[in-house]
Amino acid sequence: MEFIEYPDSEMMMMDLANRIAGALKACLFQHDWASFAVPGGTTPGPVFDHLSSADLDWTRVHVLLTDERWVPEDHPRSNTRLLKERLLVNRAAEAVYVPLYAEADQPEDVIGDLGDAIEAELPISVLLLGMGEDMHTASLFPGADRLADAMDKTAPPLMAMRAPGAPEPRVTLTAPVLRGAMATHLLITGAAKREALEAARRLPPDEAPVSAVLGQATVHWSP
Repeated sequence: MEFIEYPDSEMMMMDLANRIAGALKACLFQHDWASFAVPGGTTPGPVFDHLSSADLDWTRVHVLLTDERWVPEDHPRSNTRLLKERLLVNRAAEAVYVPLYAEADQPEDVIGDLGDAIEAELPISVLLLGMGEDMHTASLFPGADRLADAMDKTAPPLMAMRAPGAPEPRVTLTAPVLRGAMATHLLITGAAKREALEAARRLPPDEAPVSAVLGQATVHWSP
């Protein structure tokens, strides 16, 4: 694990956006396309704002979420909605978007087709992750109903997940997909998440799912 500490959040967001743009550009120099997996939530928004104007051949960048709540794309809790508002704009509006949601009552109804689309994007070229204070990443939550299955090395690329306190089902990339990324960046802010990160380094993945990816991650932290 590489740990980078920044004096403030603004500097971190700009530096991380530049690093990701550079990694994507390097991948595109060697390959026909690059896959870029990103978290939902508001924390990475400033990174997306900077990155959306990066001078890249975005037509060859395939963007996907690391996880999604099972709600329509126009729902206030939809990660897709936030992604389309913050990242898939400006130059990045030309990127190819690979969805984790389709219209169905339950994710299990369409998880096979969605998973096949994700399979075609692997290995992920550049992976950006967040982490909760409970040490979850993507929708790999401690105590989730299928966490053990999703952490297993034989897990399919995409799984439905239900967790205590989560008001709706979710779909998530599984641990083998996250571990297989060519470049991994973890973005966290604040003292509580710094403490959670240190705890995760000492705990097994079933208690701290984020620990499954720390070995190959570059962690970006600001107070």
